[in-house]
Amino acid sequence: MFKRTCLALLHFYQKFLSPLKPKVCRYYPSCSEYALWQFQKNKLFFAFIFTFLRILKCNPFFKGGFDYPKVFKISQSQNLCFKPKFLAQKPLHFLYIPCKEGFILLKSLKEK
Repeated sequence: MFKRTCLALLHFYQKFLSPLKPKVCRYYPSCSEYALWQFQKNKLFFAFIFTFLRILKCNPFFKGGFDYPKVFKISQSQNLCFKPKFLAQKPLHFLYIPCKEGFILLKSLKEK
């Protein structure tokens, strides 16, 4: 329930408030997109912590650059690349790249 409220607020911000401001985020993906991915893929507590830390880093004292969200995901397969049969017809939207702390989340490009 609370997670859905946070996601709804982020969507509202991205659709109505963000276009009114200049694009000044020092990182890719933007802070709002980073927060959206965190709340979609992480537990609520970790999403708040990582989003808060990211917003603290988004200032002139940090260089900026690429900062993809890290998510905690239990690997159910030893293979790094797999596609279950039930997802064969659905497009892949996120890629999980293993790292020391868990996984890095990358958003894949959709084909049109």
